[in-house]
Amino acid sequence: MFAYIIRRLFLIIPTLFGILTLNFIIIQAAPGGPVEQMIAQIEGLDGSAASRIGGGAQAEVRSSGSSYRGSQGLDPELIKKIEKMYGFDKPAWERFVIMVKDYFSFNFGNSFFRDKSVVDLILEKLPVSVSLGLWSTILVYLISIPLGIRKAVKHGTPFDIWSSSIVIIGNAIPSFLFAIFLIIVFAGGSNLNWFPLRGLTSPNFDDLTLGQQILDYFWHLTLPITALVIGGFATLTMLTKNSFLDEIGKQYVVTARAKGLKENQVLYGHVFRNAMLIIIAGIPAALVSIFFTGAFLIEIIFSLDGLGLLGFESILSRDYPVIFGTLFIFTLISLLVNLISDVTYTLVDPRIDFESRS
Repeated sequence: MFAYIIRRLFLIIPTLFGILTLNFIIIQAAPGGPVEQMIAQIEGLDGSAASRIGGGAQAEVRSSGSSYRGSQGLDPELIKKIEKMYGFDKPAWERFVIMVKDYFSFNFGNSFFRDKSVVDLILEKLPVSVSLGLWSTILVYLISIPLGIRKAVKHGTPFDIWSSSIVIIGNAIPSFLFAIFLIIVFAGGSNLNWFPLRGLTSPNFDDLTLGQQILDYFWHLTLPITALVIGGFATLTMLTKNSFLDEIGKQYVVTARAKGLKENQVLYGHVFRNAMLIIIAGIPAALVSIFFTGAFLIEIIFSLDGLGLLGFESILSRDYPVIFGTLFIFTLISLLVNLISDVTYTLVDPRIDFESRS
C-alpha cells in the first residue's frame, strides 16, 4: 500500500500541470482580461485606478492603435504601463512558465484588484467554507447512512414509504430555495426572528467568553447548514439504501442467516463492509462539492464571504492570480482527498489491494 501511495503522490504533479495548462489556455482566450478591466475603470474616471498606475490616466489622449477593447484615445504609454503592471508585457508562453514555476513552489502572487496576496485572501475566506463544508458534510453522513440502512431493512414498510416522501421533498427543493424559506420564517423575514441573517459571528464576538463564542458560532451557522443538509442528504440516503438492498439479496447473506447469525451480525458484520464501499467512493466528490462549489449560493444568501464567492467574483473581474491560485489549491485538495478515499477503502475492506492491481 505504501508503494501505491507514493505512486499516486507522484501522479499529482502531472495532473496539476495538465489542469493548469488547460485552464490557462481557456482563461487567456476569454475576452475582458485584467488590462481591459483597468481600461474600463480609467474610462469611467475611477480615481483609484488612475493612482495605481502613477496618474497615467491623465496622459495625453491620442490614438493608441491598441488591440484592447475600449483603449481608443488612450496614450500608448499608458497601455504599456498597465500591461507591465499585470505582467502582460511578456508573451503568453513566458507568463505560463513563470506561473507554473511559482505555483509549484506555492508562490501564488498577489491579487490584481484586492491589494492582498492570494494566500492571505484564501486564508481570510477559508473559515467560512470550512465551517459550511465540514459541519454540513458530517451532518449529511450522520443522517443519511443510518436512515438509508433503516430504509433498506424496513423496505416496503410504512416507515420506508413516509421517509421516502421526506427524501423526495428534500431532493426536489434546491438548497438555496430552502435557505430563502428559512430566512423568511426564522430570520425576521415576516415571522420569527430567532437567527442572524448575515456573517459567521457577531460583531462583539471577541468580547464573549469561550462558551459564548461557540454558541454564537453555531447560532450563525444553524440556518445555512440546515439548508445545505436538506439539499444534500436525499441522494446519499437513497444511495445507501440501494447499496444495502443490493447486498442483502446476495447469496452470502442467505448463507450467513442459514448459519443462525443474528440479523445485526449479518447486517453489520457482513453486509455493512461491502455496501459501504460505494458510499466511501462518493466522499471526495461530496467534500469538494460542498466545500468549494455547493455553498456558493448559500454564501450569497446569508452574506458569508467564503471561497465560493471569492472564486466567482475573481472570474467576473478576471483576477487571474486568484483564479489560478484557488484552482490550484482546490485541485490539489481534491486529488489528496481521492487518495485518502482509496486508503479508506482498504480500512473498510482489507481484501482490496491496490498494489496488486497496479
